[in-house]
Amino acid sequence: MVMGVDAVQGTLDELGTPLREVTFVVFDLETTGGSAAEHAITEIGAVKVRGGEVIGEFATLVDPGGPIPPFISVLTGITDAMVVAAPKFSEVLPSFLEFVAGAALVAHNAPFDMSFLKAACQVNGYPPPANPVVDTADLARRVLTRDETPNCKLATLARVFRSSTEPCHRALADAKATVDVLHGLIARVGSLGVHTLEDLRGFVRAPTPEQQRKRHLAEGVPGAPGVYVFEDDRGEALYIGKSSNLRNRVRSYFTASETRSRIREMVGIAERVRTIVCATALEAEIRELRMIGVTKPRYNRRSRFPERVVWLKLTDEAFPRLSVVREVKDDGAAYLGPFGSSRTADDARTAMHEALPLRQCTERLSARVRRPACALAEIGRCGAPCEGRESEESYAGHVRRARHAMELDADAVFSAMEARMSRLSAEQRYEEAAVDRDRLAAYVRTAARMQRLRSLTGIPQMVAASPAFDGGWDIHVIRHGRLAAAGVMPRGAHPTPYVDALVATAETVLPGPGPTPAASAEETECVLRWLDSPGVRLVQVDGTWSLPAYGAGRLIERIERAYRHQRSDRREGRPLR
Repeated sequence: MVMGVDAVQGTLDELGTPLREVTFVVFDLETTGGSAAEHAITEIGAVKVRGGEVIGEFATLVDPGGPIPPFISVLTGITDAMVVAAPKFSEVLPSFLEFVAGAALVAHNAPFDMSFLKAACQVNGYPPPANPVVDTADLARRVLTRDETPNCKLATLARVFRSSTEPCHRALADAKATVDVLHGLIARVGSLGVHTLEDLRGFVRAPTPEQQRKRHLAEGVPGAPGVYVFEDDRGEALYIGKSSNLRNRVRSYFTASETRSRIREMVGIAERVRTIVCATALEAEIRELRMIGVTKPRYNRRSRFPERVVWLKLTDEAFPRLSVVREVKDDGAAYLGPFGSSRTADDARTAMHEALPLRQCTERLSARVRRPACALAEIGRCGAPCEGRESEESYAGHVRRARHAMELDADAVFSAMEARMSRLSAEQRYEEAAVDRDRLAAYVRTAARMQRLRSLTGIPQMVAASPAFDGGWDIHVIRHGRLAAAGVMPRGAHPTPYVDALVATAETVLPGPGPTPAASAEETECVLRWLDSPGVRLVQVDGTWSLPAYGAGRLIERIERAYRHQRSDRREGRPLR
């Protein structure tokens, strides 16, 4: 016998969990740094709320297993003495997981706190929490306007929503402030039709009204590699990007997959999208770099100021010295770089001075003019050519070794700095040794990068090809590290006519001075990455493509190993080596 079943229409609340019935656990972590892989938790605070009422709290200091960096202690007020008797996080974790069971997790900048929580679960053999997660920072960016708040920092939002607790970088206090912010935001989104937990999470993921209104800007965009430019109503470039498929990439800006707040803001301002179709993906990448460097769109963050790089110059004078400069000239001097900042260049210079007794004064010297020697001469760090103690011929030996260290062989500088770090470590001056390690890393990494760049920029012309998706070949002409031409050869075609035509129509490149004579370092590095990609074939090479046998590149692994030891020491509480 078949029993009949009466149909019952569900209520709206049955489509999701009403927010008034959701248990939220609002939590905050204090840590020794910003990376879950390298740093540890020092405090956890959590508040359990439901229906606007607090129903539980969880708070404890945590022993991070190593010293707390001084600047973290200044920020949070948590010192080594405070956590010496605190439990390890492995002892706290089971209780915390029990506290949050069945609840939705809430945090301000949730990806940060969740990364530490997931890493701790993995280390201690627990599965990562499967709880739904709400990020109040992300929610605030969707709900509040620039007129209401200048930013979405927790302290700012606590003032906007008049929280009874002031955030102070202590876990429980920050969690309590986040509770007030959460309740304020829930009240705001209620008027926008958000009544369930599912609505709340979907609201953050949904495209903004501005994104939805601007979807027509993606109409007619070709499905080819190239560069796209978002422009305002005056034709000014707001944002420049590149893609191997322009249609798919541009459309993504008007969907929920685009979550960057500044890009969503840019989309709201944009009035058109201009596209430039390119022959290959590499050409698109290079065009993007060049256009960003020229137009400097306000919503691009990278590659906007290639002219701001600096160089370490071994000057061309009677008694050369190492100088930080912003311009490479055709003056016979040796250059090391480019560096992203003057500070990094100065670190590399300090490392070189440890191995080479070059003068560090800035006056221009000559064999005829005598000046008093500085303290470096008295401690044997300079031969005092200023006083005539060292002849120009003798000093030239230091200059040759400096040029050699910059362009060919990093061993002398590496050995000198390694010996100094060992001495400092033996004297238990670990922090000073770590500073020297950073200086050595600045020198080695930049020397390795420059030698790699020079290996390509010294070649007048190279033609190379890589397999295309349709069975053809992408062909590129590279002159002195600059992309001079790009083209596509169809499947089954004979390569000679295509290569000859591409070479004949390629850009004429007149090299300038220095290690990057025809293009930015970033452009040449793009070309090098493409040359290293699987399947690339060299068609023509005018000259020799090689790296110095004793170049700095072979020392990179030793530098990275030192940093891995440093991270391990910090996690285990050992002094820096």
